Amino acid sequence: MQFGGRKKKISINPQSELYGQQLQFYGQPPLENISLSEFETFAVERLKLLKTVENLGVSHVKLTDSYRGKLQSQLKTLNFPYRPDADDKKSQSGPTEYEKRRKDHISHFILRLAYCQTEDLRRWFIQQEVDLFRFRFIDLFPKQQLAFLHKNNLHYDTISSEEKTELKDQLINSSFGISGIKVMEHEFYKVPFQDALDLVRLRKVYLKQGYAYIPHQDIVTIVLNDFRTRLSKALALTARSLPAVHSDERLQPLLNHLSHAYVGQDYSIQKNVGKISLDQIDSLSGKSFPLCMRQLHQSLRENHHLRHGGRMQYGLFLKGIGLSLEQALQFWKMEFIRGKVDADKFDKAYAYSIRHMFGKEGKRTDYTPYSCMKVILSNPPSQGDHHGCPFRHSDPELLKQKLQVYKVSPSGINQILELVKGMHYQLACQKYFELTHNIEDSSFSLNHPNQYFLESQKLLGGGKDIKREMDAPQRSQENSASKGSTGTQEVAANTSQHLAEMTEDLESFFQEA
Repeated sequence: MQFGGRKKKISINPQSELYGQQLQFYGQPPLENISLSEFETFAVERLKLLKTVENLGVSHVKLTDSYRGKLQSQLKTLNFPYRPDADDKKSQSGPTEYEKRRKDHISHFILRLAYCQTEDLRRWFIQQEVDLFRFRFIDLFPKQQLAFLHKNNLHYDTISSEEKTELKDQLINSSFGISGIKVMEHEFYKVPFQDALDLVRLRKVYLKQGYAYIPHQDIVTIVLNDFRTRLSKALALTARSLPAVHSDERLQPLLNHLSHAYVGQDYSIQKNVGKISLDQIDSLSGKSFPLCMRQLHQSLRENHHLRHGGRMQYGLFLKGIGLSLEQALQFWKMEFIRGKVDADKFDKAYAYSIRHMFGKEGKRTDYTPYSCMKVILSNPPSQGDHHGCPFRHSDPELLKQKLQVYKVSPSGINQILELVKGMHYQLACQKYFELTHNIEDSSFSLNHPNQYFLESQKLLGGGKDIKREMDAPQRSQENSASKGSTGTQEVAANTSQHLAEMTEDLESFFQEA
């Protein structure tokens, strides 16, 4: 007698399917349980990776050989996926490719919890994740890129050979580095033009009847826009779950520390309040202010007025270098009454906003000075405004004239304008620092106007005490953040002790970076 064998049901682990590719959009959250120790390790190492991405982005031209080499080295060191041709064979030492991809997936979602809390945190997190995604996508082989597009339902139509022949001249003229022969070899995608606005703005694609014709080499721009949109929406959704996360006394100290550590010092609290006199501001603006603040100071002196955007950007910068509330009120009042504003009108219309800036009015928020990223990406100046980043928002010819007035050498101006042309605005500012301080290579990665000021003062010999006193409260601020939510239970005490060890390693990493 013959019995039919029962067919075994083959169950597919969704997580295994998810880790089948090196790259993903992080659309599906992890479903497994992990230990608290693994949670902390993954979070800290992901943050180290993103901090490396940020530092390389402001010290190297993105996607150059040196940039790619250093980022790939850091991915390898931290055991994140770094080779597009890797398989899941166990190496003699270290985790498998599956384990690396699992770590990449879980750590991304952990940092979402830490970086969904404020607009500044979300902006920083999105920018670093997008830069990391760009590096990984470009590093994939063409077949892997196509597989990724299809897997994520990005079914852009490729044009036929007949259409290529018909549009050959237009495609050659609009696509950088593609000759007549290469047109027939390359894939071109037909994409609604609103999905390719960055490429349209740079005039890198051919437009016809509402569609942009994009060569395969530039499809990364479309994918990045999609990734950025998805991540931005996901962070907004994650923010809604924060109350439940913050009720967990094991996680809240770690998440608070991670969110404070993303740019190191935020320059919001310092002990040297009042140590910079109003008489020093003019001389300091010429020696130690970044170009954005020097521009605002000059406009204020010439026009005796700044609009709201300029007052916020410059006022918080001055607060960060040590101006007290009383000094700030005196400084702005003295300047405004030289123009069309009398003392009574200043007290009624402007004094409140200055006290509000220092956390003394309204909801008592102690505002922090703007970082380079916030200056570059938010609130672009309109006609009559003087805020923003001169390297990002100024016309190149006007920027050139301004640099000439500030006695930057012709060769130095050309170097800066080349960086601006490539949209490397922080690198341009760092080059401006080097040229105005007569040094070959600055030993830091610039990401904050107040950092520029401190590094300048340090270099000129006048900033040692300022830097030391500004660093001290920042450390106490971070320590209080990690200790503030510690409960009375024994498990919370153990968590805090372990967290201290983890975050001490994180702080030393940032100092070395």
